[in-house]
Amino acid sequence: MSVSDLSASTQNYLKVIWGLAEWSDDPVTPKLIADKSGLKMSSVSDAIKKLDSQGLVEHAPYGAVELTELGRRYAIQMVRRHRLIESFLVTTLGYTWDQVHDEAETLEHAVSDFMVERIDALLGYPDRDPHGDPIPDAEGIVRVPDAVRLSQAGPVGRVVVERISDEDPAMLQFFDSCGIGLGAELTIGEAAPYSDAVQVSLPGGGKIPLGAQAADAIFVSPAPAAEDA
Repeated sequence: MSVSDLSASTQNYLKVIWGLAEWSDDPVTPKLIADKSGLKMSSVSDAIKKLDSQGLVEHAPYGAVELTELGRRYAIQMVRRHRLIESFLVTTLGYTWDQVHDEAETLEHAVSDFMVERIDALLGYPDRDPHGDPIPDAEGIVRVPDAVRLSQAGPVGRVVVERISDEDPAMLQFFDSCGIGLGAELTIGEAAPYSDAVQVSLPGGGKIPLGAQAADAIFVSPAPAAEDA
């Protein structure tokens, strides 16, 4: 069973549906799919009906769209391709993390299963891509980091960056300029009263308020307790 047997359009839909549910518990609706993919609702509705008839999704009228087990297996193959290609572009070809998403979106439809496995071996079987997203292994197992959005991380404390959303390249450039990357340790401080901003101390020194959009894009876990000297 290879995702290469599916059309590029079907591959895209399955990956989008899986991605919308990866970091959110909200129901995946046709409107969300349309917004994410930039397609018209009429096109998305027709595609969902076709995916349903192929046994790749389940969708009741006005209800959520859910991948079947078969659809999920295909979707995970696409996610694996995308994230391994991103990792290859950064590690081997010198791309920056804000440049790889669109390239991977194109290349993921052209590579063979053999090439995907060779890229995986060349990179040493990575389990995270340049943005911290988990890379499914060859068996389709996804090891999701135990992380929450920075905006939901709670009161003052030290946290480690586990993942950063790649949806906005300009925001990735901003984070890079601040020294906010995977593994960076941030300290959450007291925010200004009546503000939605999250005040953080940066790895290189200094403090910065991060608005809701930026704080929602960063996923963190508690930093390990400091060892006694």
